[in-house]
This record gives sequence, C-alpha cells and structure tokens, in this order.
Amino acid sequence: MVAVAIAISYLDRQTLPWAIANIQQDIPIGNQTKALLDSAFLATYGLMYLGGGWLLDRIGTRRGFVAIMAFWSLACASHGLAGGVAALIVSRLLLGVGEGGGFPAATRAIAERFAPASRATAMGIVNAGTSVGAVIAPPLIALLLTHADWFGLASWRWVFFVTGAVGLAWAVWWALLYRDPPPADTVTADGGGATLRALLARREVQGIVGAKFLSDGAWYFYLFWLPKYLFEAHSFDLKQAATLGWIPYAAAGVGSVAAGWLSGRLLARGMSVNAARKIALGACAACMPWVMFVPQAQSVGLVLALFSLAFFGQQGWSTLVMTLPTDMIPRAALGRLAGLVGMGGAFGGILMGQAAGWALDAGYGYSPVLVVAASLHVLAFGLICIAVPRIQQLDLSGGRP
Repeated sequence: MVAVAIAISYLDRQTLPWAIANIQQDIPIGNQTKALLDSAFLATYGLMYLGGGWLLDRIGTRRGFVAIMAFWSLACASHGLAGGVAALIVSRLLLGVGEGGGFPAATRAIAERFAPASRATAMGIVNAGTSVGAVIAPPLIALLLTHADWFGLASWRWVFFVTGAVGLAWAVWWALLYRDPPPADTVTADGGGATLRALLARREVQGIVGAKFLSDGAWYFYLFWLPKYLFEAHSFDLKQAATLGWIPYAAAGVGSVAAGWLSGRLLARGMSVNAARKIALGACAACMPWVMFVPQAQSVGLVLALFSLAFFGQQGWSTLVMTLPTDMIPRAALGRLAGLVGMGGAFGGILMGQAAGWALDAGYGYSPVLVVAASLHVLAFGLICIAVPRIQQLDLSGGRP
C-alpha cells in the first residue's frame, strides 16, 4: 500500500514535466518560469516534509497518511483549473504542501512493521514505487493528451483531474485497511523528547541532511528536466515519450530494490549496519558521474542508457539514505529526522533547478549543468563517511534543551 502511495506521488509530480509542451500552447512557460514552478513545489515540499514528519509523530501513520494523500490529490487536480502561470504556481505550492508528508509517512510505516535487517529491502520496495509512478506517467499522460478532450476542456487539464482522482481513491483504501501498531512504551527511551534543535546539534544528522541536499539537487534536476531535455535536444514527440521515456524510471525502480537487497545481503553475511549501508551507498554513488557524457552521446539509445545508469544509482542511493534514520533514531522521533532529511533534499533541488534555468537561458546549454549534477552524489558520499563515522542508534536522552 505504501509503495502504491509513493507511485501516485511520483505520477502526480511528473504530470507537469510531461505535459509541459501541451500546457505551453495555452500558457507561455520559458526555462526560468519552468524552474520557478519546480521551485514552488520544492519549497513547500521541503518545509512540509518537516511539518509532515511532525504531524505524523503527533497523530500516527494511519490518520496522517489519509490527510496527506487527500490534500495533495486535490492540489494535483487544481492544476487543471489554472488559467495562467500564477495559478499554476499556487497549485505547485499546494502540491508540495501535501506531498511533503509522503516519505515521512512511508518511513514511519517501515519502522513500525520491519526489523532493522529487513528495513532496507522493504524501503527499497517502497522506493521502487517512485519508479512505478514515473514509468506510468509518460504513456498515461500521452494517452490522456491524445484522447481526453472531454466536455470542451483541453486534454492537459484532464491529466491533472484523472491523477488527482487516483490519489483520493488510495486515501479511502488506506483509511479502510491500515491500523497503527501500539504506541512506544516511553517518550524518553524512544527519543520522543528530542527536539529539532537537539537533532540538528548532532554531527551525524547534519551530515545526512547535507548529503541529501547534495544528492537530491541532482535527482530533482533529472526528474523535472529530463522530459524537456528529450523534447528539445532529441525532438521527442508524444509517441516517443510513451514508448521510450519510461526507460530511465524503470532502471530507477531496479536500483531501489537492488540497493536494499545488497545492504540486506551484506547484513545477513555478518557485516555491521555501518559497513553494509556504506558499501551499498558507495556502489550507488559510483554509478552517477557517467551522466556528464550525455551531451556527447550521438544516439538516443546511448542517452537513455546513461540516464538509466544515473537513475539506477540515484534511487538505490535514495533507498539507503531514507533507511539511515531508521538505523539511528527511535520511532517516536523518526518523523522529525525523516522530515529534516527530506527538507534538505528539497532545497538542494531548488538551488540546482534555479541554476539550470539560469544556465539554459544564458545560453550555456545542458553540459555544465550535467557535469555539476554528475559530481554531487560522490561529494555526498564523502560527507556521510566524514560526518557519520559509525551508523548506529544515537543517544538522544541528553539532547533536550
């Protein structure tokens, strides 16, 4: 169920990038405006990643996930009512508010249901939902853009109405079937007294948040700009988007599961959590630098292969970084740490997106942007190794102000 929710979240956030060419026929959107729309989503997404974590720590996973999903689904549908850029910005802001709680909710559900040895695998399956949603997006959106001209409304508007309805259906499903486990025994033992200030005072937390800032800067650039790059640099049309555009996202799904499996396998062979997680993280980071060669690739096949390798490594990396809070923080404070990590990633995406929009409008092209993006996961891995010398449960009992 959680994997399906995450799939819906990535379907919803991919609607704008894949429908952008059709939306531009009604609403003029340039590169910097596109970056502004992405940043609007990421700004509230990052802030509410933290706020969603706080909400889930207060009201539990079941009620929190229902509220979060219903809100973001209505926000997604609201894009279809937009008459200009300002309305689209408002809709992106609202979508970020809702989706910001998605991964904290997923992290809590995994921590509630799985032991440490199997959490990375479980998180890998959940994180593979991002790829399922992104794989579904190109053909589904192409189908709707081609055929959904109902009631005199432009087909791109139905893209948002249909995807929003899917999320509302999931909220009903979750409310009917999911039940929260018993609460933690004590606030102190479970870390419930740890404030955000206490968490941020820890070097280990700073390192993970900083690493997520770096790596998600690259990821959100790939996620939001790959469709536009394929449309512009390789003259993709809707047919090619439907038949080829899903391939890197499918590779991302394989990476999600593979990294979790590798980490779990190393644990099963007797390695420590610290060694198992870091070996898998290093392997994922090693997949990323190759994407800098995309501008030199002459064929669409090689372009998609290089992006697929990057997507494979990124989502394997993401699986492991989302698992780290469950290795380090008790459940009562887990939403707060997951929120901090997600907020760091979102603001990395804002910075990278704005830089990409500026570089493209200034005539520099995609090459320098891809070189920067290719280096960020390697830097993030180095930061984790320095800031978190040993991955283990943190003692937060003395961290309250």
